[in-house]
Amino acid sequence: MAPLTGKLVSKTKIVSSGDVFHELWSSTPHHVTNISPEKIQGCDLHEGDFGKAGSIICWRYVHEGKKKVAKQVIETIDEENKSITFKTLEGDLMELYKSFIISIHVDTKGEDNLVTWTVDYEKLHEDVEDPNSLMEFYIHLTKDIESHHLQ
Repeated sequence: MAPLTGKLVSKTKIVSSGDVFHELWSSTPHHVTNISPEKIQGCDLHEGDFGKAGSIICWRYVHEGKKKVAKQVIETIDEENKSITFKTLEGDLMELYKSFIISIHVDTKGEDNLVTWTVDYEKLHEDVEDPNSLMEFYIHLTKDIESHHLQ
């Protein structure tokens, strides 16, 4: 029997500012729609304020050619360690996963910046695939954001 819980971690080196990358996700995630409109069509605030833990955001995005939605709560924002955690509450992901938590951490050391995406998940049943294609989506989104900031 395959395990139902899992964790995926991906690290991507960026040359653009790690501080700007963290600020984008923690304070102005709705700007991602302007940076990568082919992937992210919307980021609507449902409750709270952008940049505040406990706030609820609804994302509209395209994954594997299909329009999808994800309603998430911002669980934590750690300015000192440049990390943010989103917990999925509703949407397409919840048709496959009992829980789906995304963490984004930016490690800045001089000119070397490293973006780490971590996905912790629990599948609804063993036939559900690991979210590898979603991790690829996040990596490509990181590259889109970096390209935007390097222009």
